[in-house]
Amino acid sequence: MSKKIALMLLLSGLFVTSLVQTANSTSITTASPDRPTYLAGQTGYISATIYNDKSEKIKVTELSATINYYYTDGTIYVQKFFTSTTLPDEIAAGQSESYQIPISFPTNMAAGYTTPRVEAITELWRSQDDRWTPSDRPSYSNMKIYIETPYKQMYESSQQAFQEQKTTSENLANTMNLLSVATVVFASASGFLLFLVFTRRPKPAAQV
Repeated sequence: MSKKIALMLLLSGLFVTSLVQTANSTSITTASPDRPTYLAGQTGYISATIYNDKSEKIKVTELSATINYYYTDGTIYVQKFFTSTTLPDEIAAGQSESYQIPISFPTNMAAGYTTPRVEAITELWRSQDDRWTPSDRPSYSNMKIYIETPYKQMYESSQQAFQEQKTTSENLANTMNLLSVATVVFASASGFLLFLVFTRRPKPAAQV
């Protein structure tokens, strides 16, 4: 009976310990791209926030975003991008820090959704012996990025060029209409002045 009680107490202790460790863990609370939709060949960044729920400071030694996607020929490619912040970077207990991870996509990337995975590698400061020890590796993958087809990019570019050409043509047409109206007004004014000059010419004096 005593063995069963001891076993139950041991399991309970392990369970409580696991809960404490889970609660007091470094986490990536949010991660999101600078825009939800990209065109093939565009660049941007992912913003990620890391929260230190430990009782001691932590040190972020690596922060990356892994993105897998398809090329237009169907080839699968996996690319890993790293934060632009100089690491390692320390985060005090109970504090958060935000970072940016630059990303870029190839011009021949196929259209569709991709789910980046953001992951950090951290170390924990041990004040009892004044040294850093390996700690949590939090990750975040609850986001999606949509890559639009390059044909849409070509269509939008052609539409923009068409709109610019249309605006230029309209401005030219308005200028020509204005010149035509000005010419008509000038001709009318000139004709009216000539009419006044000839109709009001002084008559010759009668001879006695």
